[in-house]
Amino acid sequence: MKIALDVDGVLADVILSWLNYSNSIRQEIKKHEITDWDFWKKFEINRYDFYTELSSCWKNWTSIPPTEENLTSITKNLSDIGQVDIVTARERSTDSFVKNWLKHYEISYDNYVSVIDGPMKADLDYDVFIDDSPLNALKFLQNKKKVILYSQPWNQHITEKNIHRISKLSEVIKKLN
Repeated sequence: MKIALDVDGVLADVILSWLNYSNSIRQEIKKHEITDWDFWKKFEINRYDFYTELSSCWKNWTSIPPTEENLTSITKNLSDIGQVDIVTARERSTDSFVKNWLKHYEISYDNYVSVIDGPMKADLDYDVFIDDSPLNALKFLQNKKKVILYSQPWNQHITEKNIHRISKLSEVIKKLN
């Protein structure tokens, strides 16, 4: 089994780092208020600024917390089920920081695959995608791929029956077995 595992929002809680930065220069936003993928529109934040700031957070990768504890053992168990590749959409300039973060948290994976845009992941050859993006999840479904959606405030509106939702990464082990 080939498993595509996302980083931002699934393994790394980078939005918390971004919120720390954003809240120092703008009106305060709390994570639970980010209820849409393109939430920056609601808060009148320029899209370019948001993505630039999010990428900048990775330069200080040690400040980015994991989404949950025990990711080391969970990803090891996931690797026992099949090939686990980190499949992420990002600026190439942040790849080394992400790899440092993955190494620091002892995340088990076979390959690191970076694409320019999230929905491009759906064109890759994987049996299952574990992601938090509602846009990616719908694109995976369109391409007849198995989707496991990691619950975040920005994907709660996704209710398609063929999307399997998890609130903890450890739940994926049961879903795949």
